[in-house]
Amino acid sequence: MIMTKQEFLVSANIREQTLEFWLERRWLIPDETAPEVRFSECDIARASLIRDLQRDFEVNDAGIELILHLMDQLHGARQALSLLRESPRFK
Repeated sequence: MIMTKQEFLVSANIREQTLEFWLERRWLIPDETAPEVRFSECDIARASLIRDLQRDFEVNDAGIELILHLMDQLHGARQALSLLRESPRFK
């Protein structure tokens, strides 16, 4: 599901100021190819994670940045491994 900025704010249960901060920090990178910024369900999940890290675990901004960076690296490695498994050379 693709959503507008306003729909995202409601779904993620965050304020616009918070979203702008997260966008500046590049914690969220929405689709900007359309005339209007669009958010996905993956963005909602990432926003939920950020919110949980801040509220429930009291992780500071530097810690959140590190956690998100490591998660992105892990996701990239899993994606590369999946592609490698599908390659004819691996089979």
